[in-house]
Amino acid sequence: MEQTVQIYYTSDTHGHIFPVDYSTGRPEHSGLLNLAAQIAKDENTLVLDGGDSLQGTPLTQYYLEHRSEWPLHPVAAAFHAVGLDYFTLGNHDFNFGYDVLRDYLNAMDAVCLCSNIEDLGGELSIRPWAIHTLANGLRIGITGVVTDFVDIWEQPQNLTKIRITDSFSAAEAAYQALKPHCDICVCIYHGGFEEDWENGKVLSDSGENIACKIARELDFDLLLTGHQHMAVEGRKLAGTYAVQPPANAGQFLHITGCCDGKRCTFQSHLIPVEEKHFPEPYQSLLPLERAVQLWLDQPIGALVQSLPPEGKLEAALYGSQVANLFNQVQLLETGADFSCTSLGNEPVGLISPVTMRGITAAYLFANTLVVLEVTEEILRQALERCASYFTLEDGKPQISKEFLLPKVEHYNYDFYAGLCYTFDLRRPAGSRVIRLSKLDGSSLGNGKFRLCTSNYRATGTGGYEILRECPVLWRGCIEMPDLTARFIRSHSPVPPLKNSGMHVVW
Repeated sequence: MEQTVQIYYTSDTHGHIFPVDYSTGRPEHSGLLNLAAQIAKDENTLVLDGGDSLQGTPLTQYYLEHRSEWPLHPVAAAFHAVGLDYFTLGNHDFNFGYDVLRDYLNAMDAVCLCSNIEDLGGELSIRPWAIHTLANGLRIGITGVVTDFVDIWEQPQNLTKIRITDSFSAAEAAYQALKPHCDICVCIYHGGFEEDWENGKVLSDSGENIACKIARELDFDLLLTGHQHMAVEGRKLAGTYAVQPPANAGQFLHITGCCDGKRCTFQSHLIPVEEKHFPEPYQSLLPLERAVQLWLDQPIGALVQSLPPEGKLEAALYGSQVANLFNQVQLLETGADFSCTSLGNEPVGLISPVTMRGITAAYLFANTLVVLEVTEEILRQALERCASYFTLEDGKPQISKEFLLPKVEHYNYDFYAGLCYTFDLRRPAGSRVIRLSKLDGSSLGNGKFRLCTSNYRATGTGGYEILRECPVLWRGCIEMPDLTARFIRSHSPVPPLKNSGMHVVW
């Protein structure tokens, strides 16, 4: 007799609860509250989530900084409205420390599954796996796994009571425990695919993403991935059916599984989030949302002149005033010799007077700062990675497909301050840096220098593996949007900044 299961799957919702674009304040079709109105749940349905829920919008940032004033946890309340049954944690869910994570898990009605977390503090409501029996008798075994790169990325103070173990080993152990007792084995993996779906090209061998390895070497029926923010509506990989929804709760996956006692088959499709929501918890959370909007629109300082939005290619070729601002913040905060920063995927500027809305729209990430010890050779290798952002087509610079496929990654192009450097795009990638010196033109020589970068880039992510090997001289704990706000308050009005000597020739 054929038995079926219906699964709704979200991942990487990144704090998107209300249907609002916080960079503009305008409504958009997104958010868990609107998504909840589209879930048709019965006794043979499961709702699952792949993590990265606490970080990503001004709403969750504001709530976590003022949570004693707001008894209703907005993320937990939104997931309750969705009808969430089981979820795992994403790398960003560890960004705020043990106590915040504990309080989040305690507020959730759903069960957290993460088989590669060891809770040294003994206060986290986490299980390695679960077996859920549907009304039709179908037994669904579910485990969760988070990329073990949390150990590399996360601030050490946030992991003093937590140990993240090897992702693959944990997934394998969970599979072996579940398989004898289940009809369908499901792995919720907060990680992505290390290979290109279309051509099998290896995208990364770092171990950050191992979905293909899990699919090939284990025998899960269903692999629910995340982390990469790619839309994978459904693909068969070595006998495992794999999916991934895009980020920010603008779409979610509807999966149908059928088992006939011998094998299970799956179908899935992405569903756009619409504009309707239930009265609750929308109304209960609305005072928090209004407080966030007021906070975002408070002027905090001024620029001598507003910075218009900068096109991605133009900024990479000629420099970015927005990047200069962020680099100046980083240099002042750390006293480093050099600084590098990146920008988001969309063109951004900064309007004067400056508000927190403007800053959070221009700097999208919850990054903190790290100072690394570097040499000229390390800087040269990192800059060669930046130079690979370009390709020449008919003699004209364009953005390399390496930064556009399988997903857009403009944020992996870095802007440097404190250095003079020239890229020659007529040369092969890997040998394009033809000039490198201090800003005053003097040689770097054999010295050792302090480079300030983000905690994200310091891990070597994005093709900057050379930085992962550098000694760490200092780590900060204040996020860049807050540091930028503090800089603008104390230096208002901020003049145009010149802290880079970048040139590109072709």
